[in-house]
Amino acid sequence: EVQLVESGGGLVQAGGSLRLSCAASGFTFDDYAIGWFRQAPGKEREEVSCISPSHGSTYYADSVKGRFTISSDNAKNTVYLQMNSLKPEDTAVYYCAVGLGQLLLHRDDYDYWGQGTQVTVSS
Repeated sequence: EVQLVESGGGLVQAGGSLRLSCAASGFTFDDYAIGWFRQAPGKEREEVSCISPSHGSTYYADSVKGRFTISSDNAKNTVYLQMNSLKPEDTAVYYCAVGLGQLLLHRDDYDYWGQGTQVTVSS
């Protein structure tokens, strides 16, 4: 059974940093992409980053490029999202998701989702 468990969310002041973790079980990273999405109240869920752990390729949304870094520890089946220079507009529930493929840029491409972790950035 595929499971994704996010952790690392919390409350931080603008300009601060957080590191989110996505611990995966029930599959190996070969041939899969892991994505980070976020959803703010009243807004659609948007993809902020994606990684293909077996290929090392990554994707970032323009809104987070240069501030967020996605990485993976394949031995631990864990993907991280390092978030620096956080802004109030980064406030959202952050989800990780997994799908078959290299880099997946659409929500519908993902098959499994975690439960989410809240990130709140105060001004």
